[in-house]
Amino acid sequence: MAHRWISALKTSKPQEVMGQRIAEPRPTLWAAVWVMVYLGLPVMALGMCVDGLVQLFTGHCTGFWCWF
Repeated sequence: MAHRWISALKTSKPQEVMGQRIAEPRPTLWAAVWVMVYLGLPVMALGMCVDGLVQLFTGHCTGFWCWF
């Protein structure tokens, strides 16, 4: 299993089509935006819900917004 991961991470020789080198895929700004939308926002929302429940039951604010 680990052998497959290691071999997948190795850079391969660039592919050519009709003598033209194909650009390899790379992370872009839009990729970072979508990672934040699909991963960052749900994690933040879940954390805010947990902080709100803790404040509701204990009376102590534990959220980031309590520092301001």
